[in-house]
Amino acid sequence: MAARPIRIAHRVPPPELALGVVVLEGLAVAPAAAPLVAALEEQIARRRAAPLSALEEQRRQASREMLRRGRYKPTGRGKPASEYLVRAAGEGELASINLVVDACNATSLASGIPISVVDLDRARAPFRLALAPEGARYVFNSSGQEIDVSGLLCLWDAEGPTANAVKDAMRTKTGEATRRTLSVLWGARGFEAELERATAWYRELLERAGAKTQTV
Repeated sequence: MAARPIRIAHRVPPPELALGVVVLEGLAVAPAAAPLVAALEEQIARRRAAPLSALEEQRRQASREMLRRGRYKPTGRGKPASEYLVRAAGEGELASINLVVDACNATSLASGIPISVVDLDRARAPFRLALAPEGARYVFNSSGQEIDVSGLLCLWDAEGPTANAVKDAMRTKTGEATRRTLSVLWGARGFEAELERATAWYRELLERAGAKTQTV
């Protein structure tokens, strides 16, 4: 079956933001094959072996600045998801989960770019990018914990904000039944080349596993 067209509406993209958007189809969520596990483990080992380089630190700061667009404060538990991955890798708390998650984590560790992954069969079109209004919240894990996304740039579906560079909503997260996903690489202006390389490698990892991907 041909990939169904996906559109993400926005009026004025934040000047700090550069996006990579990838649609995946035709792949069941399953344990990752050895090449993908090896790619993830290589990135984990790299993060454990050395602190962020000067360039990686610049990218980290640029990601935080991107999140400040709507008065959101990316500190404490509200840091970009990529920073959590770096910390988890450094502390030996990150391991292979499944091929969809592993491809995301390997790419984020390699690039420093936060990545959202949304199950397209659990989300409802139309999609758009917009700042969340004051008081907006959603559940982000199976324990029912909520994140306050007030002022945070989010990916919205027909039901409201569902993903951002910090935490994705539980209602559209991937699971065993996932067959189609929408991934957003939340890049920063000034690092477009890194975003392009990360998007290409992300697609390569997924396609090696048998998926069909396209950029939006």
